[in-house]
Amino acid sequence: MVISVSSINVYLYICVRVFNLLSFVHTSPICIQPINLFFETEDDDDYVEYVPVKRRRELEAKKILQRKGNATSVESELEPTKVVETKPSLLVQASQIKRDLPEVSPTEQMVQQEKEMMEHLSDRKTLMSVRELAKGITYSEPLPTGWKPPLPIRKMSRKACEGIRKQWHIIVDGEDTPPPIKNFKDMRFPEPILKKLAQKGIVQPTPIQVQGLPVILSGRDMIGIAFTGSGKTLVFVLPIIMMAVQEELMMPIAPGEGPFGLIVCPSRELARQTYDVVEEFLTSMREYNYPEIRPLLCIGGIDMRSQLDVVKKGVHIVVATPGRYLTLDEADRLVDLGFEDDIREVFDHFKAQRQTLLFSATMPTKIQNFARSALVKPVTVNVGRAGAANLDVIQEVEYVKQEAKIVYLLECLQKTPPPVLIFCENKADVDDIHEYLLLKGVEAVSIHGGKDQEEREYAISSFKACKKDVLVATDVASKGLDFPDIQHVINYDMPAEIENYVHRIGRTGRCGKTGIATTFINKNQSETTLLDLKHLLQEAKQRIPPVLAELSDPMEEAKQAEAVANASGEKGCGYCGGLGHRIRDCPKLEHQKSMQIAGSRRDYFGAGGYRAEI
Repeated sequence: MVISVSSINVYLYICVRVFNLLSFVHTSPICIQPINLFFETEDDDDYVEYVPVKRRRELEAKKILQRKGNATSVESELEPTKVVETKPSLLVQASQIKRDLPEVSPTEQMVQQEKEMMEHLSDRKTLMSVRELAKGITYSEPLPTGWKPPLPIRKMSRKACEGIRKQWHIIVDGEDTPPPIKNFKDMRFPEPILKKLAQKGIVQPTPIQVQGLPVILSGRDMIGIAFTGSGKTLVFVLPIIMMAVQEELMMPIAPGEGPFGLIVCPSRELARQTYDVVEEFLTSMREYNYPEIRPLLCIGGIDMRSQLDVVKKGVHIVVATPGRYLTLDEADRLVDLGFEDDIREVFDHFKAQRQTLLFSATMPTKIQNFARSALVKPVTVNVGRAGAANLDVIQEVEYVKQEAKIVYLLECLQKTPPPVLIFCENKADVDDIHEYLLLKGVEAVSIHGGKDQEEREYAISSFKACKKDVLVATDVASKGLDFPDIQHVINYDMPAEIENYVHRIGRTGRCGKTGIATTFINKNQSETTLLDLKHLLQEAKQRIPPVLAELSDPMEEAKQAEAVANASGEKGCGYCGGLGHRIRDCPKLEHQKSMQIAGSRRDYFGAGGYRAEI
């Protein structure tokens, strides 16, 4: 049988259709390789591989550009684009650096943060004179003096000196500290001074005098910190008198010359009290035919002509406030009040090297660090913690509503016999309480910065002489004033800064006597201030009232207060000295920053201002 080619093609076509249908119906693929082999023909050698359109266009463009002589550039242009490696973002880098750093505990973080804040606060112009800053004058050695202690004391071993300091609870910081001396006779004071000390009932030196007097008599710069009523005034008054006597014996002072020593105080009353102490010892020296030493009280409110008359004769010792016109008494207060530029101007009047002494009961770390910039190899003598309350004072804290305070005041006055000292925050309250007490028949006087000098001196002198039973005052009477007979201090208002509270209650419990301090508190006080008060009471082992005990204390909740204090070496706030908070939460620092911002705004708008002495 003959089969034609056309019939074969039809047959093959039918078979292909059948296979296609079967491959669609069956789930498993069907191999059609034999069929493909069956279709192989002689024309397979002419098969052309399929080229995509994009590739064909590239080849055509290459041929065109080759004809123009740009084949090399074409190849580079036609090469696939390389992916650029991108750098990690800053966020990724920061997280990677943080991951690589060693783990730091929360305590270490707080210590580092406080250290940076203190370094930033210490970044101030050095407390030196303008001349010294301009010429770059620095002194590397202390001022030499001719004073030497007795030979047995000079030969005292370091171990023996440390034993005496430990016995008297004296902490010393500095190079080559002179040895402590336990009696005035070995300090080589002349007979008139020794007899005057005996007349005043001062038989042996206090701890600050045991170490402070040898340091100053040796010519060393010093920072003296001791609780209120510890005898700091004598520590700088006696060496200044001895230095003036020595200079007068070597070469008598000529008219218009002097002074040899300058004592700067923050208030007129404290300057007057210091001047009286100086004059008291100089009077005793004159009775023994020692050369005449002329002191000068230079404060506001006194006739300037009488002051100039003393200057014309030649003056040896000047006791002054910065507002009118070196020992800086209540040095922290002088800096806080804004007298820093005045102190620098005073330093500028010293023609040669000077011996600088700074004293206070409250001197936070930031003031100590700043003060050291003015001193040469200073010695810091610390009796107790700076800012600690006097342990001879019984502290009573009572919650009294604002409207009930003035009535409750009369009841508090009955706790002890007079004299009693009442402190208020503002002048208006002082005047109101003074008037109220007079109406109730209480013999009272008052003092604040708004009164003239005659009224202020009358109030202080009559109260000291026990002619008046009650003195109502602002903080102008809280610093350094000595009222030996006071048994009771009343804080009508709790001061905003805890260091002012320490100075207020320090007006009683002086020279080893016991006193009482009553403080009124209510909701008007900030929580930070109350926490500082709570910690101060705990430190002094005093009774804590329920209203303070119930306060939530972040220092206790965090359980880090003691750890941070040990790691940083600073107990409480390094800026204001408060124990209830750290420097990060210091309200005084925040207030200072806001004042600086407000001051810069006033300067921008051309507003002026002035600063006067208290």
